[in-house]
Amino acid sequence: MAKTVIIVDDSKAVVAMAELALDEMIKSGAIEFKSYLNPLKLLDALQNESENFDLLISDINMPEINGLELAKAIKSNNRYKTKPIIILTTESSNEIKMAGKEIGVTGWMVKPFSDEKLVKSIKMVLGV
Repeated sequence: MAKTVIIVDDSKAVVAMAELALDEMIKSGAIEFKSYLNPLKLLDALQNESENFDLLISDINMPEINGLELAKAIKSNNRYKTKPIIILTTESSNEIKMAGKEIGVTGWMVKPFSDEKLVKSIKMVLGV
């Protein structure tokens, strides 16, 4: 059964690049790819249980709520406490990485990302 990978990023270009990078995994049925441009819509869908994921990939710098706030809100829900979250961002300071680690973020990837690195990270985290 396909694993559900959700990316949340306010940039349509980043979402499109990620989807293109994961095209083979999507076509093979290894993953189901979903995307959100608005983190609050994702949070709402998760809270009302109309959405679920096996891996969340999130930007940090987004309007309304940033990626670390999103991760903290998701991790506070027992249903998602153990679900992996990879941060995909331009932010690379040790302080912000430590904040992510304290929240329970699984991994960190700095933009611009390579297709190979994204695919490898997803395969490693999901074991597919």
